[in-house]
Amino acid sequence: QVQLVESGGGLVQAGDSLRLSCAASEGTFSSYATGWFRQAPGRDRAFVATISRSGGNTYYADSVKGRFTISRDNAKNTVYLQMTSLKPEDTAVYYCAAGAYSTVQSDYAYWGQGTQVTVSS
Repeated sequence: QVQLVESGGGLVQAGDSLRLSCAASEGTFSSYATGWFRQAPGRDRAFVATISRSGGNTYYADSVKGRFTISRDNAKNTVYLQMTSLKPEDTAVYYCAAGAYSTVQSDYAYWGQGTQVTVSS
């Protein structure tokens, strides 16, 4: 069982940057791809970005491409989401998940509890 804990969320202004972290509870974390998803108020949870087990492959939703960067440090059992040029529409609860390298939520077996990101205009 892999436990994931997100951190780094907060309230920022449009145009600011923020870095989210996702820390895993055990060393087998490197056996899983890791994704970030987000759920805005009143909307379904949606894919944001994913990174392969080694970190060699990444994939982004069109809405964040060029602004967000996903990375991982397997020695620290941690995945990051660097967010720049934030927009009010990026406001959401952000979740990390471990599983297969995929954009589909059901391909991820383990989920964190989420961290709130609020972007004011």
